[in-house]
Amino acid sequence: MRLLLISDTHLPVRAKDMPAPVWDAVDAADVVIHAGDWVSVDLLDALEARAKRVVGVYGNNDGAALRARLPEVAKVELGGARFAVVHETGAAAGRERRCAAAYPDADVLVFGHSHIPWDTTAPGGLRLLNPGSPTDRRRQPTFTWMTAEATDGGLAAVELHHLGPGERARPGR
Repeated sequence: MRLLLISDTHLPVRAKDMPAPVWDAVDAADVVIHAGDWVSVDLLDALEARAKRVVGVYGNNDGAALRARLPEVAKVELGGARFAVVHETGAAAGRERRCAAAYPDADVLVFGHSHIPWDTTAPGGLRLLNPGSPTDRRRQPTFTWMTAEATDGGLAAVELHHLGPGERARPGR
């Protein structure tokens, strides 16, 4: 099962739309996981119309319309792996320990908020993934997102993608 992991899209504030390579990844994915900070319900509508399946949560920049449609934490089984999705996980220091305690029944935790890509495994096996942001690089040199394969109760081929030279989302407002 092919997964697309995105977060912190901040549309239309940080960009007017997602970059074309991310939309291509939406089309190729069996499931799109969005870890919050959509900002506008328009992207949720667009993803639900275009993606085969969307699993998402709201973030700290998401207002009432998104909070009415999305949970703070989503839990789903994909390809035999148990996923939890949340926007914020707190400070980087101690993250693996805190998240393993908070999500003991998950195999994979997808999170956002920092816009900083993250891929670690906690003692006990919880995989923590933050795809960064495809529209706001903040302190990062490039715009990022992740793809992965969920298979046989785990993840394979987790890949961090970067926009190439000259590629970028159209600036927002």
